[in-house]
Amino acid sequence: MSSGLKTVDFEVFGRVQKVFFRKCTQEHGKKLGLRGWCQNTPQGTVIGTIQGPPDKVIEMTAWLREVGSPASRIDKLELKNENSISDYTYSDFDVIRKK
Repeated sequence: MSSGLKTVDFEVFGRVQKVFFRKCTQEHGKKLGLRGWCQNTPQGTVIGTIQGPPDKVIEMTAWLREVGSPASRIDKLELKNENSISDYTYSDFDVIRKK
């Protein structure tokens, strides 16, 4: 019997850097009880992985597509590698900062 968890990788395009997008993503993910991570890319996008109950993952992807941080402008959300998982591979929702 699976525990009914989903994992999905995301990439958000638009004005999503220097607008607290990662911080808001982390806060919203934690509020929904999700785990995963997000980070800026050199291309000016934000990438990450979300893991949790399917309905919460759907809620989070809708937030990433339509809401974001107050100062952001989201042009496009790409989702890939969506799968069912039996257990979390992350213990929290982290913002990864490039060294």
